[in-house]
Amino acid sequence: TLTPSGMDGDGVTVTDVTIAESGEEPLDTPEPTEAGTTASPTPEATAKEQAVDIHIYVDYLSPAAAEFEAANGRQLAGWINQGAATVTYHPVALLTANSNGTKYSLRAAAAAACVATYSPDQFFDYNHELLSDQPAADSDGHSDADLADLAVAVGAQDVKKVRSCIEDQDFVSWAKDATDRALEGPLPGTDDVKLSGSPMILVNGEVYVGSMKDAGEFSQFVLTTASEASFDTPTPTPSPVVTETLKK
Repeated sequence: TLTPSGMDGDGVTVTDVTIAESGEEPLDTPEPTEAGTTASPTPEATAKEQAVDIHIYVDYLSPAAAEFEAANGRQLAGWINQGAATVTYHPVALLTANSNGTKYSLRAAAAAACVATYSPDQFFDYNHELLSDQPAADSDGHSDADLADLAVAVGAQDVKKVRSCIEDQDFVSWAKDATDRALEGPLPGTDDVKLSGSPMILVNGEVYVGSMKDAGEFSQFVLTTASEASFDTPTPTPSPVVTETLKK
């Protein structure tokens, strides 16, 4: 079985986001919260602060995964670039049967692994485009050639290798095995958590169970989890620094 490179625990950690230049904004603005405010896309942080650890398990055919990306993609990019969070994406295939036999979920997860291996700087944009240009459930989904074209469209480097990897389905077996490992658990950074759906988001090992459409609610969960982590640090008094880091 061919295995993608640059992955830890079957995940792709994004350390820097360079938004692709295009005719329109590549990331959607976070939707207003119930209070009528939006989460800040660029939290302030300093390099010495401990970043919050976020893991996102994503099936590219999952409507909820698309909703989460639309609501949170911009603020995640901001946190990554500010050093406020480390964000690791885990491509999985839970909806393989929902595409008229074309196994789209599996092929899309494998395609994401191709981009992670041969053009890692474009992974964040590719992940975003797979979700924003998501095919309908119970459709054939994008062809392998379409998936390769999408990688080229977001500026993938080493186009020949990326296209060959996607169209030859080099990492399809890996994607299936990685999904099985996540379903069996435990997920990295947890004692007993198993993959139970898509998207599944863990913040410092805690599962987020709030709205996938509300950027403010997710930001508050990250804020609260980060604050709890600061209380666990052996300091004379709880430090408010991380709290300020992810303030809405």
